[in-house]
Amino acid sequence: MSEPIRVLHFADAHIGMESYGKIDAGSGLSRRVQDYLRRIDEMIEHAREREVDLAVFAGDAFRSRNPDPTQQRAFAQRIRRLAQLAPTVLLVGNHDLPVNAAKASTMDIYHTLDVPNIWVALEYELRRISTKRGDVIVGAAPYPVRARLLGDGSRRGLSIAEQDAELERVLGEKLAELAHQAEALADETTPRLLTGHFSVEGAVWGSERLVMLGRDVTVELAALADPRWDYVALGHIHRHQNLTKDRSDAPPVVYCGSPERIDFGEEAEVKGFCWIELARGRTDWQFIESKARAMRTLRVDCRDIDSPTRRALDTLKQHRLEEAIVRLELRLTPESEALLDENAIVEALKRAGVFHIAGIRKDIERGRRTRLGRSPEGLSPLELLERYFEIREVDAARREALLERARDIVKVR
Repeated sequence: MSEPIRVLHFADAHIGMESYGKIDAGSGLSRRVQDYLRRIDEMIEHAREREVDLAVFAGDAFRSRNPDPTQQRAFAQRIRRLAQLAPTVLLVGNHDLPVNAAKASTMDIYHTLDVPNIWVALEYELRRISTKRGDVIVGAAPYPVRARLLGDGSRRGLSIAEQDAELERVLGEKLAELAHQAEALADETTPRLLTGHFSVEGAVWGSERLVMLGRDVTVELAALADPRWDYVALGHIHRHQNLTKDRSDAPPVVYCGSPERIDFGEEAEVKGFCWIELARGRTDWQFIESKARAMRTLRVDCRDIDSPTRRALDTLKQHRLEEAIVRLELRLTPESEALLDENAIVEALKRAGVFHIAGIRKDIERGRRTRLGRSPEGLSPLELLERYFEIREVDAARREALLERARDIVKVR
């Protein structure tokens, strides 16, 4: 019996997310971008120590389809190090693809330069990859591009819903064909791995919906939970999850999740990557937690007390905030707001060694208002948007996530 193939599975690096961090003068990179790069460094070190045989990146290297050249260089340096350890598969995700299908993706440069030991998986195809512990059959299912999968022009008269249904049908056929090819190409002992970048029926979404590019398509779980595969390595959804947990009739169908937290919507999520010992019919795998930057939301009720500042400071002392990204939400009355020393709170956060103060939000309890309050002419666009969300009674967590995206948009403009 041959030794299992050791596989590193990671995805959704999203290098370029710069929220909650300042620029590091030495590197020219945002300190938050450095966080994402450190997570990749951790994975490479784990792979080196465990003598990796195959590395699979399941898509979305950058936040933008047009990444900063400095960020591209930093990612390329790490991919080269990984490829020096083992054959490396770079699957193309939706954030890696240009708007115009005729243009190059952010991954094409590795293919164009024929970088050794790297397969840029741009098409739905199958390959036999040789590793130091034996061969692996790898199927690639990149992000489904409508123009490519439905590109013959015969479906132009379909409605959007009909196009989506047709795309899902075609995608299902592509996945079935890959499984059939794997069965035909492999012998009884050769392990088979499928990697894909898309949404799967039943998966639990996270904050990635807020940074989604384009209209999404959903794959039926049955198309992946196929015993002809030994492991299905997925990217696209940032929350780690095994979609075939407790099923003995199907391979592990696993989203490794993103290695770093993107925003406060992922505050409570564990981040990391997957380590697989791949063998035909007997694959073992584990989730490895990364050292992702901690995010902390502290909520303090300071209504009807004479010392709101003291209450807030006492709350800060109850939490470990060193190197964390922190936001503080204070519930106040107009009277307690007048007694609040916000500068003292900021200084306390700095003394606690926080990485970044994401904001101090004051929720002031007043009589219910049906209008914006003071004259709209005196409000900034973000203030107007926040008042609108309050009037519409948008959930606080969702409101904050939407406002964070709005801040990024205003900043770019």
